[in-house]
Amino acid sequence: MSNRFFFDGSDSEDSGEDNLPYPKPLARSAFLTPEFDPHNYLSTLRNRHQTLEDLRTDLRSRSQEISKELLDLVNENYEDFLSLGSSLRGGDEKIEEVRLGLLGFKRDVEGMKAIVDGRRKETEALINQRKEIRRQMQVGRALLDIDQRLCELEQSLMMTTNGSHTNNAEAEIAPEISDSGEESDEGHEGGMSISRLSRHTQQYLLAQRIMKRVGSDHPFAVRQEARMTKVKSTILLDVGNALKQAGGQDTEYLMKLLAIYRDLGESQEAAKLLKQRKP
Repeated sequence: MSNRFFFDGSDSEDSGEDNLPYPKPLARSAFLTPEFDPHNYLSTLRNRHQTLEDLRTDLRSRSQEISKELLDLVNENYEDFLSLGSSLRGGDEKIEEVRLGLLGFKRDVEGMKAIVDGRRKETEALINQRKEIRRQMQVGRALLDIDQRLCELEQSLMMTTNGSHTNNAEAEIAPEISDSGEESDEGHEGGMSISRLSRHTQQYLLAQRIMKRVGSDHPFAVRQEARMTKVKSTILLDVGNALKQAGGQDTEYLMKLLAIYRDLGESQEAAKLLKQRKP
């Protein structure tokens, strides 16, 4: 097909050729763009005066031309293509060197990883040991606190070494050595001081809570059970004597004594003593 345009029809009759405008050849640069898309390219040819079959023929012809050019290029550089494989010889040694280097690096990394893991486990063991030491220190402080509170209670309750209690009203009412210097006017007239009884009760309950936190199965806590029982019995004895000595008209004093029984978990004992009181 001739790629010519005939816009002037003056020579058409003499030459015997038609005067139709022939399309220009397809530009090769249009196929070389990186974002080349066949559908978009074909859409740009809508104003091209050419049938679809002619367009196919042009594209097929262009493909044959490119194949021929590629074959000519290979023939011209045939020697270079043959020498390309031989130029790559000897690369196996380089690859082996790289492989051996990577294996050595891998062994070094694994060795460092093992060292780091060992240090990590050692650090975790030391941290756990430190936590255990702190826990034991807290337990030791709690045990010392329990012993100190029991000693203070035994001294304040005037308990002798064999656990007996010097229980008489005069000892409670008369001036005595006290760690708080409590005022006797808080008690019932002729009876025992409520503040003193309440303080003994709170000290006992606090020692009991600390012992529960330490654990009732701890050897020290097991050995202190007898002391705790004697201290509680002595407190109940003092509160019972105060209840017997309380006058029937002093309701506020009685309610405070009953509150102490309730805190000690001996409400039934309080009810029994109230029934036994003389009117």
